[in-house]
Amino acid sequence: MDDATQARAEAERFREDFSSLRAAVAQMIVGMEEVVDGTLTALFAGGHVLLEGVPGLGKTLLVRTLAKAVDLKFSRIQFTPDLMPADITGTNILYETEAGAREFRFEPGPVFSNIVLADEVNRATPKTQSALLEAMQEHSVTVAGTIRRLEEPFFILATQNPIEMEGTYPLPEAQLDRFLFKLLVRYPSLEELGIIMDRTTTVEEPVVEQVLTGQRLLEMMRLVRSVPIAPHVQEFALRLVLATHAEQERAPENVRRYMRYGSSPRGGQALVLGGKVRALLDGRYNVAIADLKAIAPGALRHRMLLNFEGEAEGISTDALIADAIGAVSAAQPVLEV
Repeated sequence: MDDATQARAEAERFREDFSSLRAAVAQMIVGMEEVVDGTLTALFAGGHVLLEGVPGLGKTLLVRTLAKAVDLKFSRIQFTPDLMPADITGTNILYETEAGAREFRFEPGPVFSNIVLADEVNRATPKTQSALLEAMQEHSVTVAGTIRRLEEPFFILATQNPIEMEGTYPLPEAQLDRFLFKLLVRYPSLEELGIIMDRTTTVEEPVVEQVLTGQRLLEMMRLVRSVPIAPHVQEFALRLVLATHAEQERAPENVRRYMRYGSSPRGGQALVLGGKVRALLDGRYNVAIADLKAIAPGALRHRMLLNFEGEAEGISTDALIADAIGAVSAAQPVLEV
């Protein structure tokens, strides 16, 4: 089997496994196709996800369903103002042995799982929120000077409510930047509401099938990173990240007017990795610029900080991302070929 044939075969198997996982999640989750696809894309790209939406839209249910469909260890952390960092990472506890001696033993916290649901993450204090920073970036936890590696794969899927701000602590930019995607959970349509009522107010409950093993998930993550990206496509991603910065000469007018800070380099990483997943789903073993455009809102919206004028006028970062895409496309039309 030559390299091209093998690449096509691997891409086809990737599509099949992705579709199987999507179908398993759909057994419980109604609608939310864009959010489900974005969450699964981040999963195979090896990144964390922040789900934002009003209560009752199924954010927590989506994460729990995904954990059931994949053979991985799952834990849930309900973030509250009185939650302490040790409640997440774990701590050393003094034990007495059978011989009467005393010794400290490390009791791991719920972060020592493969999939961690950080429910209502913005309700904990900044001190507690910071307990996730090392885990999200380095996949390790340091307690009492000892570094402990987390088992791979490791994902944090966090939820937050955008409207109830009383008693909450907005996530700092440094933590937001560690999420590969920020996905907005929309309200369901009339038809979707009807299906939700039928599924949740009757005797029969949907059963979620386990369709992937942790080992297969790691294989798919490695495949994603092996997908090549042409120099001009990667350049488009880099120019798009730069176009979110107000001080850049080629930034669109609205970005220069309303943006305080643009995306970090992690935004470019999210674009490229997400684009590689979309390429495999489309049966291609190369990234297209259309993949980057589709990924851009989820990859960049939480990495852009509006200035006072933008906040006062209610400017949407998604609209500024669309302006940046248009500016980069207009400046380099040859890249679209």
